[in-house]
Amino acid sequence: MLSSIGIPGLILILTIALVIFGPKKLPEIGKAAGETLKEFKNSARDLTSDSEEKKTEK
Repeated sequence: MLSSIGIPGLILILTIALVIFGPKKLPEIGKAAGETLKEFKNSARDLTSDSEEKKTEK
C-alpha cells in the first residue's frame, strides 16, 4: 500500500498534515497512531495464535 505512494506523495502528505495540525500537535498524533498500530498488531497476533491453538487441539 505505502510502496505505491512514493517519496513525493509522502512529502506532500506530511506537508499537508503539518499545515493542518501544526508542529506542536504532530508528535502527539504520531505517538497515538503508533500506539494504536501496536495494539492492533498485538490483537491480530493473539487472534491468530488462538486459532492455531484450536487447530492443534482438534
